[in-house]
Amino acid sequence: MIRFQQVTLARGVKPLLDNVDLTLNPGDKIGLIGANGAGKSSLFAILRGELHADLGSIDYPSKWRMAYVAQETPALDRPAVEYAIDGDVTLRRLEAELAAAEAEPESMENGNHIAELHGSLADADAYTVRSRAEQLLIGLGFSLEQMERPVASFSGGWRMRLNLAQALMCPSDLLLLDEPTNHLDLDAIIWLEDWLKRYAGTLIIISHDRDFLDGVVNVIVHIDERKLKRYSGNYSAFERQRSAQLELAQGMLEKQTRQRAHLQSFIDRFKAKASKARQAQSRMKALSKMEELAPLRAAAEFSFEFREPLSAPNPLLVMEKVNAGYRIEDPETYVITERSIVNSIDFSLQTGQRIGLLGVNGAGKSTLIKTIASELKPLTGTAQFGKGLVIGYFAQHQVEMLRHDESPLWHLARIAPNVREQELRNFLGSFNFNGPMSTASIAPFSGGEKARLALALIVWQRPNLLLLDEPTNHLDLETREALTIALAQFEGTVVLVSHDRHLLRATTDQFLIVAEGKLQPFDGDLDDYRDWLFKTKLAEKKSVQEAAQLVPVKKADPKPAVIQEAPAAANADRKEQKRQDAGDRQRLASLKKPIEQQIKRLEEKIAKCNEKKAVIDARLADPTIYDAGNKEALKTLITDQAYCGKELEQLEGEWLEQQDALEQILA
Repeated sequence: MIRFQQVTLARGVKPLLDNVDLTLNPGDKIGLIGANGAGKSSLFAILRGELHADLGSIDYPSKWRMAYVAQETPALDRPAVEYAIDGDVTLRRLEAELAAAEAEPESMENGNHIAELHGSLADADAYTVRSRAEQLLIGLGFSLEQMERPVASFSGGWRMRLNLAQALMCPSDLLLLDEPTNHLDLDAIIWLEDWLKRYAGTLIIISHDRDFLDGVVNVIVHIDERKLKRYSGNYSAFERQRSAQLELAQGMLEKQTRQRAHLQSFIDRFKAKASKARQAQSRMKALSKMEELAPLRAAAEFSFEFREPLSAPNPLLVMEKVNAGYRIEDPETYVITERSIVNSIDFSLQTGQRIGLLGVNGAGKSTLIKTIASELKPLTGTAQFGKGLVIGYFAQHQVEMLRHDESPLWHLARIAPNVREQELRNFLGSFNFNGPMSTASIAPFSGGEKARLALALIVWQRPNLLLLDEPTNHLDLETREALTIALAQFEGTVVLVSHDRHLLRATTDQFLIVAEGKLQPFDGDLDDYRDWLFKTKLAEKKSVQEAAQLVPVKKADPKPAVIQEAPAAANADRKEQKRQDAGDRQRLASLKKPIEQQIKRLEEKIAKCNEKKAVIDARLADPTIYDAGNKEALKTLITDQAYCGKELEQLEGEWLEQQDALEQILA
């Protein structure tokens, strides 16, 4: 159980959390959400021990093992698969101890120690660790060839996947994931979602992918107005509950406004009349004592729209027998070689089509998009573009090409040199680049703000064909929703590559798949694509397992300790040690079992109590319960809420006591 008690936190002069209380139960899968800068990453830093709360405390069982994704990846010569295995620090420690022990002179004591280490390595699944790491890396999009490449050879996005692999390889009771889907393709996200559903520990995720949150979490913690608010259910359930609360708060605010206006009107009319002076004085006191409700804080909803295209050629594009790929020039011989990625493309784009491009990582989706955008010339075949075609092309490399030393206004004026500055400022304001922000350098902008600027530049050009390659990277939930609505209303043609399934479902009406070097229609929806992906991954997993059986020990890198068989002289001692270990484990289990059963019963009661409390809270969130005819029902609900809160506090106290007892036994 993780418990926040009266926690206050500030970064510099900016307050992030103010006297918050929160309880998270073991096994919860929590989505941590909130506006950019609300304190999500700072809260993670507190849990990791890198920051400390200014006031209050955050407690969780000391025996819990924590895993999280490192933000830096050293440029190592170490193979990727070995780097992933490094995430299991206990296993690596045991391997190092074994290597050191085997380097010592032979003795009875050292032989026993070596036998113990072999037993511990077996308990840590050391003999299957490489196979498990390979299967995990396949799920994250690595090929068998890539696994043997050094870490230093990978780009930044792929190194972040390796860091994610390390975190997943680490046996843990608490797993912290900060935007784990940012550097993943759709196939890797679907695999990760399935992996996290089976994760047995407590999981806390920061993510802007609503479908991913809906598929994984059962609790939402919302950081809002420097408070932590817990909601039961996934992200969609949170949206429904939050909407109901805001409606209730708005109704209460309007009711109080009417009451205040009525009292003020009475005071204004009668305060000068002697006969009514006493009543007016009474109303003035009532007005001054009335607690003023905070006005409903409407998050500054961001929205925009694509302007109507100036022309609509049909067809927009026709490709015949096109091979899409790259021409690579040898720097020494200047000989150009061609590398074809997608072959024999016969493809036409009609006005109004809305296409989602599917395919596993590396299949060639981005190569195809670049060829349509004329950033790559076809290796063979012909591509004919319709007269009046205006392409709006969004890709991450275009965001990176923005001039960091220049302002949003400079970027827009560059493509609209003859437009009045005020008109450009007004347009940028519609994308939340207001006032000084429109003329300031974009160097300190976040990734999401730069992506929003790139979108604004596309919208200005009034394209009739949008080519979008992962447009939601670094966008927060609010901006993603604005993009989804704008694309749904766009009157032109769309070709979209995205790992955001909500965006794909809402804005496309047909799918094409790039697979095995071909572009072909995909007859199905995203659920069918999920099934297809798992069949593909299953085939790869099977090949890895077969390879592992053919080659039981693979020395990929001389640096890690290699597990070897114990010397023959130590075998008898090892058997005796195993018998002793089995007896110890049995005695420990007999002590642990009643406590663990009690903990399980308490957790079941806590879960039921939380469910009951959620029902009561939902009833109290219903505005009709405050009608005059429901006074008794309201009174009963308030009593039940107080009783439920007290019972929950008592159960949680008992749970902590049992956890302490279990920790003492394990110690």
